[in-house]
Amino acid sequence: TITTPHGEIRTPAFIPVGTKASVKAVLPGAMADLGAQALLANAYHLYLQPGADILDEAGGLGAFMNWPGPTFTDSGGFQVMSLGSGFKKVITMDVPVDADKAGADDRVAVGKERLASIDDDGVWFKSHLNGDRHRFTPEISMQVQHQLGADIMFAFDELTTLMNSRGYQEESLERTRLWALRCIAEHERLTAERSHRPYQALFGVIQGAQYEDLRRKASADLGAMDFDGFGIGGALEKENLGTILGWCSDELPEDKPRHLLGISEPDDLFTGIENGADTFDCVSPTRVARNSAFYTPDGRWNLSNARFKRDFTPLVEGCDCYTCTHYTRAYIHHLFKAKEMVSATLISIHNERFVVRMVDDARAALEDGTFYELKADVLGRYYA
Repeated sequence: TITTPHGEIRTPAFIPVGTKASVKAVLPGAMADLGAQALLANAYHLYLQPGADILDEAGGLGAFMNWPGPTFTDSGGFQVMSLGSGFKKVITMDVPVDADKAGADDRVAVGKERLASIDDDGVWFKSHLNGDRHRFTPEISMQVQHQLGADIMFAFDELTTLMNSRGYQEESLERTRLWALRCIAEHERLTAERSHRPYQALFGVIQGAQYEDLRRKASADLGAMDFDGFGIGGALEKENLGTILGWCSDELPEDKPRHLLGISEPDDLFTGIENGADTFDCVSPTRVARNSAFYTPDGRWNLSNARFKRDFTPLVEGCDCYTCTHYTRAYIHHLFKAKEMVSATLISIHNERFVVRMVDDARAALEDGTFYELKADVLGRYYA
């Protein structure tokens, strides 16, 4: 159990993402109704718009968005690097064959310009909104996140991808280690200065890509620091997710929570839980909902398909979410075809409930000793 000033989080738990202080298309009250224990927002986006000072004045992220429960903010490092390299929202998780060739570390997305440049002190980047130039350092990230006021925040780290060379991964890991120390120092200073605010927990971020020695070194180095928990981040090859998590879990303190960043696929969730991850976040449930995709125990389907036009059953028979207890596939199919915005709301509510409940079921199975049976049943059916 993770205890925060705004309530407890029973783990394992899935933490839905409200990037800009809003889960896309879903009201905060609906997120509480579907069982979300906490929400995660993004420091980069909120720093650019409306500004961290606005949230501070409002009383913090939770008060600003009318969410009474625990909140997380990530450091902004992912967006600074991914948007800065022109890769938008997704960074490839495939290892290119030329990763160690000259120039691989400066690769940007095809047809894009690099919007971010990194040095040992921090990162210069251009806003994806208007092109304005900004500076993030470990200290600035901590100042921004203290103003945002989430219960749990993450240290500023450098995101590398599987495209980067081994030499660059080593250099980056040391930079992230030094930044972690600076984050802790600034966090302690701000905590003392802002004693009128509730304590904010600080999680260090473990990088190291696909290399065992680097992941173990990062976990040992940051595990020895005064962090409240840890985020496991960076590029992770899907097929090696459990192995990489296992390396990190071997080295990290057992009494501090571990958050796996950016994960929501059923097989990845079960692999994460099995290998020591406590909490997870991902934008995927709402992102795919906006393209009419909905989760079922038998896999992910697209509601825009013509076969749903006269299907007067719920998205999933027996699902207890608001959408499934009130509406049919035919109705939501119509909404999507008619470009009615509420279609995204209804599918998003269902998808978030589906993932939250899956992790809740895994937690219950851990408690009663049936985790592996549940894993075999859920994954066997979902991927059949």
